[in-house]
Amino acid sequence: MVDVIPEPLDVLSHGDGFFELDAGTGLVAGEGAERTERWLRGALGAATGLPLPPGGSADDNVIRLCVDPAVTAELGAEGYRLTVAPTGAQVAGGGPAGLFWGAQTLRQLLGPDAFRRAPLPGGSRRLPLCRLQDAPRFPWRGLMLDVARHFMPKEGVLRYLDLMAAHKLNVFHLHLTDDQGWRVRIERYPRLTEVGSWRPRTKFGHRASPLWEEKPHGGHYTQDDIREIVAYAAERHITVVPEIDVPGHSQAAIAAYPELGNTDVIDTASLTVWDTWGISPNVLAPTDNTLRFYEGVFEEVLELFPSEFIHVGGDECLKDQWRASPVAQARIKELGLAGEDELQAWFVGHFAKWLSARGRRLIGWDEILEGGVAEGAAVASWRGYGGGIAAARAGHDVVMCPEQHVYLDHRQADGADEPVPIGYVRTLEDVYRFEPVPPGLDESQARRILGTQANLWTEVMEDHARVDYQAFPRLAAFAEVAWSALPAPAERDFAGFERRMATHYRRLDALGVAYRPPAGPLPWQRRPGVPGRPIDGPPPNR
Repeated sequence: MVDVIPEPLDVLSHGDGFFELDAGTGLVAGEGAERTERWLRGALGAATGLPLPPGGSADDNVIRLCVDPAVTAELGAEGYRLTVAPTGAQVAGGGPAGLFWGAQTLRQLLGPDAFRRAPLPGGSRRLPLCRLQDAPRFPWRGLMLDVARHFMPKEGVLRYLDLMAAHKLNVFHLHLTDDQGWRVRIERYPRLTEVGSWRPRTKFGHRASPLWEEKPHGGHYTQDDIREIVAYAAERHITVVPEIDVPGHSQAAIAAYPELGNTDVIDTASLTVWDTWGISPNVLAPTDNTLRFYEGVFEEVLELFPSEFIHVGGDECLKDQWRASPVAQARIKELGLAGEDELQAWFVGHFAKWLSARGRRLIGWDEILEGGVAEGAAVASWRGYGGGIAAARAGHDVVMCPEQHVYLDHRQADGADEPVPIGYVRTLEDVYRFEPVPPGLDESQARRILGTQANLWTEVMEDHARVDYQAFPRLAAFAEVAWSALPAPAERDFAGFERRMATHYRRLDALGVAYRPPAGPLPWQRRPGVPGRPIDGPPPNR
């Protein structure tokens, strides 16, 4: 039985018997397979205790890795074919990425113990006989991690990259800045992290909660930390897309550099990094000084992140200060704009052009559609399907991440034991039946859907165990939605997925993932007395 997650495209055959790995089993890599060879020898060598030497010319007792143009032609660069015979195994990738995803499948076939860091007595060292081929549905299979609200140290980020790779997710959207913290060192503006990465205390629970954690919270990544994260991700064929928020969600930056704020409206020098949740009214001033400052920020960001896309936020920008600001009103008049929405569009559009001139592309949340969006910009549709539909029809690329479906900070059940319940109930089955391509798009518009992304906002996730609880097992269901060629939502075999999850839970156990058990939270996973914000009823499907 091939209990692989995400489900492969085709299982061509599955016979009885096994290929037994032993001390003589070699690992042979062809041209283009070097990264996968390095990763696979490290992962399987640690789990099995086998040396997996480079091997030789013998056909027997080897695992072969190769990039095959025939696979490329049929399945694409991220596709692969995997064959396990009694005498050995072969993974042939359409490209280096496809080969790596095939190696991930091979690891799953070896059994849950293959996900451990040291061999267990009597641990499995055999692969079931099979032939399968596989390729992803979408090129963008993303996970967003918010490290601004609660900081995750570098080691935790690297761990999440491994968890993404194990599920064939390939875009890591790193939410680095917000009102509650600035998490990346910018050398020319050191106060962004010296001041902006720490807040004096933290709201515990939803923003209406009366509870506080009365100790400073913060941290940031050095530029070498970021280089390490990006390189570690690239080894796993994951692209890191940074997010630097403008013009809203910027109080941490204004606390560090008060001149960035609307100084003609409020005393920005009195602001601190925000210690609660919600949407801060303190937004960037639409001045040339602010533009030059953030151009300096983005210059360093581009040096650290080679990704095609750079995320600039663009969401939830409250405009009360702009309405009250003579400077902002003068800029609206100078530019001949219709109002504050167009002023925001001008602000975001400036950076779309600035990034385009440097060979990059801007992506932002769907609010960037308001007031017009620059040509070439992509849209992350979070407020439902509507923004993505409008963007696709207008000729923009889209990443679908509607909060009603794939915001994994939303609660997983309606029971009283669910920790800090936020938003709608989104069960494992709900996520499994999520469809990224909305109805009503024609063929050319549907091609604008680059893929989909699950988002982890960390207001009520104070440490990696809480992140694990919210992410898993739903991230496994999401990964199958993003990768596999599933039927329409109502026709999906959720019972079959649950059967495969019985094996996958054991893999997550081996990886030390603090997932939500199917029967509900364990005692230490609950947060009694910490208020959340549950929303009753089914979410709107729009």
